[in-house]
Amino acid sequence: MKDITLLLAFTGGMISFFSPCIFPLLPAYTAHLTGGTIKDGRVNAGKNVIVIRSVAFIAGFSIIFVAMGASASALGQFFAEYRIVIEKLSGILVVIFGLQMAGYLKLSFLMMERKITYKTQKTNRKNAITSFIMGIAFGAGWTPCVGLALSSILLMASSSDTVYKGMFMLFVYSLGLGVPFLVLSLAVGYSLKVTKRINKWIPRISLASGWILMFMGILLFTGQMQKITSWLTYITTS
Repeated sequence: MKDITLLLAFTGGMISFFSPCIFPLLPAYTAHLTGGTIKDGRVNAGKNVIVIRSVAFIAGFSIIFVAMGASASALGQFFAEYRIVIEKLSGILVVIFGLQMAGYLKLSFLMMERKITYKTQKTNRKNAITSFIMGIAFGAGWTPCVGLALSSILLMASSSDTVYKGMFMLFVYSLGLGVPFLVLSLAVGYSLKVTKRINKWIPRISLASGWILMFMGILLFTGQMQKITSWLTYITTS
């Protein structure tokens, strides 16, 4: 990988997935998406159904996140001459987000949420299209846990050289959120034990995620992000 920002974007997606607001609800998400039920210690739904509807759900929220990346990059291009100031302010904000996620800060305004919900009246009418719409609703909703990591990646996207780079960065973020979602959705189709085991590690994962965000913020503030990127590019092309 030539650009460390892509690795950080993918990591940000995984941070969002393994947050206390998302991962523990995975069985319920999967059951709701597929129209299945949680029975006998597993989500009662076919493997093909889980794959198709999970992919549709991921595609839905990916579109929203990529659009956010385009907006953030366009704004960054508008303030291009103030890029250094924007990077430093973004770095400070990302560090604050990291402190919040790690539990060192308890800022109530960072825990506010805005939700857009989508309800289906009949379970048997659910299909890939409804899963896609639910993904859009999920992406447009602003939950506290996803918001911290997503906001950090958006701040990084705002300092991108082009709008397309910002969009691609959010696409990679979506992969970081979507790949483990798909894999573990299939896993809970066999057994819920996997989520119970990982749930025990959620507090430690949140702490580690907070430190990762703080590291990202420091890189942004000090301008080391671009230096590391340039160094990696030089190493891989020489």
